[in-house]
Amino acid sequence: MNQAVVPTGADGAMGTAAWTALAAVAPISWGTTYLVTTEFLPPDRPLLSGALRTLPAGLAVLSFTCALPRGRWWWRAAVLGLLNVGAFNGLLFVAAYRLPGGVAATVISMQPLLVAGLAMVLLGERPTGWRLGWGVAGVAGVALMVLRGGASFDVLGVGASVAAAVSMATGIVLTKRWGQPDSAGLLSFTGWQLTVGGLLLAPLAVIVEGALPALDTAAVGGYVWLAIVGTLVAYMLWFQGVGRLPVAAVSFLVLLSPVVATALGWLVLGQRLTALQAVGFAVAMVSILAAQLTPQAVRGLLSSTLWTGHSATR
Repeated sequence: MNQAVVPTGADGAMGTAAWTALAAVAPISWGTTYLVTTEFLPPDRPLLSGALRTLPAGLAVLSFTCALPRGRWWWRAAVLGLLNVGAFNGLLFVAAYRLPGGVAATVISMQPLLVAGLAMVLLGERPTGWRLGWGVAGVAGVALMVLRGGASFDVLGVGASVAAAVSMATGIVLTKRWGQPDSAGLLSFTGWQLTVGGLLLAPLAVIVEGALPALDTAAVGGYVWLAIVGTLVAYMLWFQGVGRLPVAAVSFLVLLSPVVATALGWLVLGQRLTALQAVGFAVAMVSILAAQLTPQAVRGLLSSTLWTGHSATR
């Protein structure tokens, strides 16, 4: 098992903040997927989009690095690629088709709570009441942001959403448990998983959705964005963050995806943001930030802020 040790002290805190910021790039970029899909990509082709965003990137990495798994990393890469990429994206697309986006996002936002439970079983990390409480608050914040009145609940769609959350949560914990192979770098490690996920989705796309449709310039640009920024760069930074940060804390960063999707809908698509949605937005953001800290650190920050304010008024 190859797990990175997060340093302590002031330098360690700065390093942790930097790794957290880099890892946050992944869910932020994933939050652009809804806008790109609805505005630039062919309609009703979710599995094709999943395959085109993963398989070309994975094969490009393999051809560049010329590094294949060795020994037990053959099956480990297959399992992680299935959980983190292939199954997660496929199930997420099924949920997106059968449920309103808000319902799917709310179900999947339970992922930090699932990670906490799996980390206790597989990593021996006991969840703290602090993070469990913020996990519940995060789900509530996402629900306020994205749920609409009269939302419909399809049994298969809800099941797919739950399975997608379990898939990604299990992938996160196993990535932390197994670490990365000493014989290959982060780029190869990412490429293996993207290739496995793409090989799972590509035949399903052909069987379910048919042949590749004609693509215009906007669609090609959308797929390039999703493949390079939303997949290759995002997953590299994500796996790096999972390896270096506490698994319970990094799992909260996934909540940034619905936050970004909601913000882009408001800023770019002109979607109206109600007062209740604004409250949910704030609750989700506070949950993400609070989960990166300990109660002692929060008290220290508040004390420092209050002392600074008191000194300034003297």
